[in-house]
Amino acid sequence: MPREIDLFGLYAPTLLLIFIGSVVLQWLIDGLLGRLGVFGQLWHPALFRLSLFVCLFGGGALLVYR
Repeated sequence: MPREIDLFGLYAPTLLLIFIGSVVLQWLIDGLLGRLGVFGQLWHPALFRLSLFVCLFGGGALLVYR
């Protein structure tokens, strides 16, 4: 797997693209869980949001750099 991806003549690190994708995916999941009322059942919603992002970002990095 290349460490950098060429985007219109500009090299972007692969982890930057995984980070941006993780942020977008976390934002969508966060909105869905918020509408379902899941955050009212959690002890610490901010900690849950952080751990969700770390799992998404780590999983994406493991898929690419395996």
